[in-house]
Amino acid sequence: MNDSLVQTVLSKMILYFGDDTLRINHALKVYSFARNIAILEDLPEQQLRIVEIAALLHDIGIKESELKYNSSAGNYQELEGPPVAKKILEEFRLHSEVLERICLLIGNHHSYGNISGIDFQILVEADFLVNIFEDKYASDQIEILKNKYFKTRAGIKYLTKMYQKVTE
Repeated sequence: MNDSLVQTVLSKMILYFGDDTLRINHALKVYSFARNIAILEDLPEQQLRIVEIAALLHDIGIKESELKYNSSAGNYQELEGPPVAKKILEEFRLHSEVLERICLLIGNHHSYGNISGIDFQILVEADFLVNIFEDKYASDQIEILKNKYFKTRAGIKYLTKMYQKVTE
């Protein structure tokens, strides 16, 4: 797996969401945080690519969720995301373990009790870093998230610096 694969997936995500610039921008922000945290946490290249692709596609099930259930709720995203991701990724002939891991991350990124592995941890932290801002979390919510879900050094540092006035 290499950078050109990630860039192609990024392009496919943008084309899939089309004029839904809010979702495109959300995915790009989560991707940026996830990539940066993964690099700072010294993930091996294959795990880095898994994190990058999962971050780009983590909310890819939203369109189907809204069509089928008239909802963008996390449980529906988790249900609908992996099939859409598989369709997007099928042309790349990824190793089955890699594809399954990406789909597991996409299919569980709102299931915080299921966090297993540093790649999953990083995706959750990156998504929270963006959601805190986009959804205007209150200071008590941020403090709970920090204590309960943030584990990486880089993720904790970013959360603290970005929202320190809120968490003080």
